Amino acid sequence: MIVADLLVTGIGELATLAQGPVPRIGERMEELGLRHDAAFAVRDGRFAWIGADRAVARAVRLRRGGVRVDAGGGTIVPGFVDAHTHLLYGGDRVAELALKIRGVPYAEIARRGGGIYSSVRATRRASDPGLLASAEDRMRRMALAGTTSFEVKSGYALSHAGELRLLRLIPRLARRTGFEIVATYLGAHAVPPEFRGRADAYVDQIVRRTLPVIAQERLAAFCDVFCEPGFFSVPQSERILRTALGLGLGIKIHADEFVLSGGARLAARLGARSAEHLLEDGRPEFAALARAGVTAVLLPATPFASLTARASPGRGLVDAGVAVAIGSDCSPNSWIEAMPIVLAHAVYGARLSPREAITAATVNAAYASGLADRAGSIAVGRAADFGLFALGSPDRIPYRIGSIPVAVYRQGIRILPG
Repeated sequence: MIVADLLVTGIGELATLAQGPVPRIGERMEELGLRHDAAFAVRDGRFAWIGADRAVARAVRLRRGGVRVDAGGGTIVPGFVDAHTHLLYGGDRVAELALKIRGVPYAEIARRGGGIYSSVRATRRASDPGLLASAEDRMRRMALAGTTSFEVKSGYALSHAGELRLLRLIPRLARRTGFEIVATYLGAHAVPPEFRGRADAYVDQIVRRTLPVIAQERLAAFCDVFCEPGFFSVPQSERILRTALGLGLGIKIHADEFVLSGGARLAARLGARSAEHLLEDGRPEFAALARAGVTAVLLPATPFASLTARASPGRGLVDAGVAVAIGSDCSPNSWIEAMPIVLAHAVYGARLSPREAITAATVNAAYASGLADRAGSIAVGRAADFGLFALGSPDRIPYRIGSIPVAVYRQGIRILPG
């Protein structure tokens, strides 16, 4: 008999996502591993038993002082994995919202010294305690909406020392919050003001100076590049990413957000873990990603936050056989914290089915973030990260736009406001 710290009973539908391939592709994205009228036990922060509600009395004993939770027929899903965030930054860009409303493109705002350059100035000025406090505040709000694991990119310092500072803050952020965090180096987010007109010189600094330190100190699991006209060309991006691969880092690419830049094809050619954004609908590019086994990380709420009329081509990617994950893109440009809102955009905008969206925010997002072995599913031995929704099925989470869980648990401990 299992002696449990936490016992959850009365679960109407439990989406385990525990059986089947990772990542899930095509029709397999519909498979949530549902268990009806279920229960589970947690011991030492991990799932210790999962079974039928009627079998609890024979299988589990709650320890003295343990907690029993009645799910009341609600739905439980794994803690969401946010596969694309920019959480370490200073300031905000609320002053630019009126420009976006008037139709000024993102690239033009950046050219005027706004956009990312505004955030770079604020981030460089911010203290370590200030950056940590603001990122922690954002993460805790995101956790209350169901997210328990995060990919966090650097990219708002755009200097050798500044980017290393951001990456060194990420382990401190993980310790402060208790959340699972994967660090990604995005020094090639934009060409910094000091290197304006000298992008190749900045790339030299990245490959010769910064990346070796990151690899030696193991400051990041991945290296990412913003491969778009006006940012980094395909040859520049390839040079950075090949250097990262040679140093033992995984690679990701911000690709094809504004135009078909060649980023997706580069991701396929290099076998990147993920190509991200992919707002442009390029069917030959989709086929190349599918053949190479590259996961598409879509950010379906970003077009909404950017006031564009486009939508992420989720349906086309799934139908082309590409593994699809989603992320919030939480950043000064698209300050989106609630994953259920992202799920709704994945369904109503990107045209994923509700179950495909759940898969994209759990097992596939975990794979895209290098967390496939410890996040995104509910199984014995896994960390007990889950969200309880007062809804009759997982399908209703994206269907009811803005659904928020009634409780979220990280390693079997309830996450509380404040």
